[in-house]
Amino acid sequence: MSDAAKKPALTPLDDALATLLAQVQPLAGRETLPTTAARGRVLAADLVSPVDVPPADNSAMDGYALRAADAGGALPVTQRIPAGSVPQPLAAGEAARIFTGAQVPPGADAVVMQEHTELVDGRVRVTQPVRPGQHVRLRGEDVKAGGVVLSAGTRLDAVALGLAATAGAAELTVTRRPRVALFSTGDELVMPGEPLPPGAIYNSNRFTLRALLEGLGCEVVDLGIVPDRLDATRAALREAASRADVIVTSGGVSVGEEDHLKPAVQAEGQLDLWAIAIKPGKPFAHGRVGQAHFIGLPGNPVSSLVTFCVLVRPFLLKLQGAARLAPRGYRIPAGFDWPRPDKRREFLRVRLDESSGLALFGNQSSGVLTSAFWADGLLDNPAGQAFAQGELVRFIPFSELLS
Repeated sequence: MSDAAKKPALTPLDDALATLLAQVQPLAGRETLPTTAARGRVLAADLVSPVDVPPADNSAMDGYALRAADAGGALPVTQRIPAGSVPQPLAAGEAARIFTGAQVPPGADAVVMQEHTELVDGRVRVTQPVRPGQHVRLRGEDVKAGGVVLSAGTRLDAVALGLAATAGAAELTVTRRPRVALFSTGDELVMPGEPLPPGAIYNSNRFTLRALLEGLGCEVVDLGIVPDRLDATRAALREAASRADVIVTSGGVSVGEEDHLKPAVQAEGQLDLWAIAIKPGKPFAHGRVGQAHFIGLPGNPVSSLVTFCVLVRPFLLKLQGAARLAPRGYRIPAGFDWPRPDKRREFLRVRLDESSGLALFGNQSSGVLTSAFWADGLLDNPAGQAFAQGELVRFIPFSELLS
């Protein structure tokens, strides 16, 4: 058999992602958390507001509340309205001293900022034109009572939590956290803090992947480093499957004699995907061990990071019932030429440059983690596509991929 015949067929990324997502359903189970503890979780039910926000017309400025039609004269100031107080009705020809956030009194239809007024002997004169509705925040202009504030499937970031609190939600119903068992394979791996013998490297993937998983709201079962032996790998898979919904590994998914994950998964379960047509990150595996999903990532640190971002992240989001799975990409001019593209879809580490668009890190090796730390995101380049400086290319910021 020729070497070419021995090579596994490479699955296009979009096909691999579709296959991956087709095999996952959102986890059953919900929990109710204090809103303060729900950051990063996925909302399991629509949040409906019981109140209007704001609950009454209020002032956007420190100044004076009045009728716009009365703005031409010197108006007596008949009341003072700080935030949190209940004002009295305002009669025609009167003004009220008012502060930001305070309720606009009945009878007033505008607020004039204090910089545009003159106060003499308890009367205020307006020095600028006034229009009805000026500097007034209307009742319910942000949120209407009975309206959906946040939809089921929303990932709860800082702004979403603030919006929930605006609607008075002290608690939120979220989907349960996925339990993800994580381990690395490789006799060459040692942990930071340990002596580094000849031929060994520190295990960076364990730290990167754990942080990514926790950032996605997962509960991580860290099984450490597994020796490069088939029996040890099979035992680790069995333990992982007994404790988790998903197994994520790094290393051992290539085709070398010391890469035992493929036969181990086939012996303990089934393997559905193997080898993706992307660069970096060709070695990638998906299958099942018992009731747990298995995802095998390559050992090179940038390959592991990229495959996690483009394949594992959407998988885990769907597992949690998230509504938006795909990261946002933007068309931005390339600041460099790319005359010799790869036959595989490429993910280049790039940085935003104000003068030229996207700048390229000089060393795109899958082993150079510095490239990802330096970069602002990934340039997603289709297979075989060359481009010249100034052409628009698809840029995916790490802000979309690493959280």
